[in-house]
Amino acid sequence: MSLTVRTAGAVPTALAALLALTGCGGEGDGGGTAVVAPTPDAAAAPVCEAVAAALPERVEGRGRTDDGALPQVAVWGDPGIVLRCGVSLPLLLTPGEEGYDPLADAVDVNGVSWLLEDAPGGGKLFTTTHRTVFVEVTVPAAYAPEVNPLVDLAGAIAGNVPLDELYAEQPPGS
Repeated sequence: MSLTVRTAGAVPTALAALLALTGCGGEGDGGGTAVVAPTPDAAAAPVCEAVAAALPERVEGRGRTDDGALPQVAVWGDPGIVLRCGVSLPLLLTPGEEGYDPLADAVDVNGVSWLLEDAPGGGKLFTTTHRTVFVEVTVPAAYAPEVNPLVDLAGAIAGNVPLDELYAEQPPGS
C-alpha cells in the first residue's frame, strides 16, 4: 500500500475533509490512500509534533504505513486507520452550524473523550473533545468495533494534548 499526503492549503476545506475521510486515491488508481494533512495553527503545531513523537508503531496490531514525514498525519494498516492532528472543531460541535448537537454521542477511552460520528463510506470518525487541539481518527469498518484502536492512541493524546481550561482539574479552593 502506498500513502499520498496532501496539504490542506491546496484543497478547499470541505473537499479536504471529504478526501481525508473517504480514503480517496485507493487501490486500483495507483495513488494509494490519500490523506489531506491539516494545517495546524502556531499553537497547535508543537502539540502535534509531541503527539507524533509519542505515537505507537502499531495500532490494533497493524504497523505504520506512512513515512512519518508530517507530524499531523499517521496511518496504520490497510485499509488505513488515519490520525490527523490539528483539525478544526467538528461542525457537529460548532454553534450555529447546521446539525449542531452539543449532546452528540461521545466515548471516553482511557481518559480521552472522543466525539463519535459515522465516517463517509463506512467505519467511524472520532475527534477529541475537551482538549486544546483537536485530533481526528478515522477507523474503517474492517476494524469493528472501531473504538478499539483508540486504546492504542490514548496515551499519546492524553500525555501531549492539554485539556481545555474548562475541563482541566482545578486545585481545591481555586
